[in-house]
Amino acid sequence: MKNHTNDSFERISEAIHYLTGHFKDQPDLDIIAKKVGLSPFHFQRLFTAWAGTSPKKFVQYLSLSHAKKLLKEDRLSVLETSVKTGLSGSSRLHDLFVTIEGMTPGEYKHDGESLTIHYSFSSTLFGMCLIASTQKGVCYIAFVEQKDTAFLELRHRFPRATFIEKSDVFQKNALRLFSSTRGTPEKVLLHVKGTSFQLKVWEMLLTIPLGGLSTYGTIAQKIGTPKASRAVGAAVGANPVAFLIPCHRVIQSTGIFGNYHWGPSRKAAMIGFEGVGICKEKQ
Repeated sequence: MKNHTNDSFERISEAIHYLTGHFKDQPDLDIIAKKVGLSPFHFQRLFTAWAGTSPKKFVQYLSLSHAKKLLKEDRLSVLETSVKTGLSGSSRLHDLFVTIEGMTPGEYKHDGESLTIHYSFSSTLFGMCLIASTQKGVCYIAFVEQKDTAFLELRHRFPRATFIEKSDVFQKNALRLFSSTRGTPEKVLLHVKGTSFQLKVWEMLLTIPLGGLSTYGTIAQKIGTPKASRAVGAAVGANPVAFLIPCHRVIQSTGIFGNYHWGPSRKAAMIGFEGVGICKEKQ
């Protein structure tokens, strides 16, 4: 039996995929609803429940002009950008509650041989995810289609670890950040496996404020390697913790959202969802 939350996101994802390719046409509600096989009434209700706003308003946050506008402000400091985007409320400062601890050289070298990893599957606003954690924090989050395949991918990352299917406090704190009504979040600890360069890039991603966007080139400059845009892109693509390490906020310098490890429609959904949340706080 198909999970209701996943089915809803599949509908939303299909609609967003259509909108990202046709936003210039300003399609009306009837056209969008028909594309996802729902009546206008039911689609409007589903979309509004998911995003907290109408499809018409949501598409504003998926437009290239919006992306380019945000990028022009990228020269501001993180603090200035946070204030400018309305990040004074504690409920919107969730990135400040996420901290990264890299695995030790021994853990990295020996593929997690000494680690016991808890894992579980959970429904989120953006579809089903697999979340895993060590005794130090969350080590992995990925959006999944098939549970068996997803677990094999996790085991491939840590081939020598011991796995137990179990939800723990690290996972529960992390999953609260996926909620549109999360309130003030608990501190979320990440315990991730990566090279020193990857860790530096992932830590920089956490400085991109909610509702903001950046480019590979900008990140390369900020970590002191201005000619390493491609290497930054590779590190962004290797991000092991979906959404919490916000690689979805990195787009091309042209303003195009670009690809995403877990699907371009999901990336657009995240950018739009966060943009709508910022707009609602300002009202």
